[in-house]
Amino acid sequence: MKPPFSIRIATLLVLATFLPSASAGAAEAAAALLPDSFAGWQLASRNPPVSDTAAADPAEGSLLHEFGFTKLESATYEQNGRQLKLKALGFHDATGALGAFLYYRQPQMVDENIGDLSSSLNEHVLFYRANVVVDAVFDKLTVMSASQLRELAAGLPLVSGGDRNPPNLPNYLPQQPSRAQPIPNSTRYAEGPVALGKIGAPVTAELVDFAAGAEVVVGKYRTDPEEATLTLIEYPTPQMAIQHQQRIDAAHQPANAQQNPNGPALVNLEQIYTRRTGPIVVIVSGLVTPNAARSLLGSVSYEPEVTWNERWKGLDKRNNLGYLLVTIAELSAVLAVLALVLGTGFGFARVALSRMFPRHVRTYAQANEFISLHLDETPSAPSPGDASPSRQAS
Repeated sequence: MKPPFSIRIATLLVLATFLPSASAGAAEAAAALLPDSFAGWQLASRNPPVSDTAAADPAEGSLLHEFGFTKLESATYEQNGRQLKLKALGFHDATGALGAFLYYRQPQMVDENIGDLSSSLNEHVLFYRANVVVDAVFDKLTVMSASQLRELAAGLPLVSGGDRNPPNLPNYLPQQPSRAQPIPNSTRYAEGPVALGKIGAPVTAELVDFAAGAEVVVGKYRTDPEEATLTLIEYPTPQMAIQHQQRIDAAHQPANAQQNPNGPALVNLEQIYTRRTGPIVVIVSGLVTPNAARSLLGSVSYEPEVTWNERWKGLDKRNNLGYLLVTIAELSAVLAVLALVLGTGFGFARVALSRMFPRHVRTYAQANEFISLHLDETPSAPSPGDASPSRQAS
């Protein structure tokens, strides 16, 4: 049995409304990360894209998977006899791209001004923009190399909405704390147990509890006389941060301090200092004096900021609640106009047919006729010529 005509029309309209968004999303996912040319560089050869994490990086395949890796593209470009090799790693969102960039960045690199974050070491340049990480290797650097890569970064196909925003947690690492000096390029980010095990955090994945929505950032600082590790763990709510801080403190009871003959007491490697600020648990670990540890703890202060960095909170057309409501309103208006047009047309067609074929088409009055007994009317008096039943019987 076929569904009613109105339901079929509504289904077609719904599909016509939402299918363009789905096709646009598929086209966005299938777009090539590396262009055919940019800033005078022409494509010489392109390797097939790789979507398998183990093939993209055999040593860190599980880490790429945890960061939301989608594909790897590699290509070689030429310009005036020079050569440039590019690798582009795509991720679901900027959170995964930032985590991969911080992990692959080498300690001896220097900062550059390309994309969202960038670093370089001689002819090797690494940068990321939104959800894409680009690894570039020049055969020879020139004064225009940085501007050429900036042009490449500006033309990268990027995700839209909230997926384009990086996590805000790394911004809480202090840049100029007292009694400590940040070690360059030591920041690392983790949103799962695989990355946590590779970034040198002093807590285990069980204590962090990633299932609760936690994310972790680690930075190293040079103190007197050694270095300290500053770990920030952010949870969705301050109440969850309080509970997890208590668990971490219970698992790391203060150990006996070691005595340093040339200075103040040093904390044992197993001992950690903790503090909570808002939904962030701050941890200081390493060979650090108590005063330096407390100073480093106090340099982290939570200030609420509204940011969208989770995929299901995207503001693109496919995930935007406002766009959905507007689409529903538009669909309702289309259906109302369609119902009015069809109803008016049906009425005019019926009137026209009743006039053209009066014998075959019943009018509205004929269709609503019914038999009436007229019980409320007064019976008329019999005429003189009529015989009563009694006389006829006699």
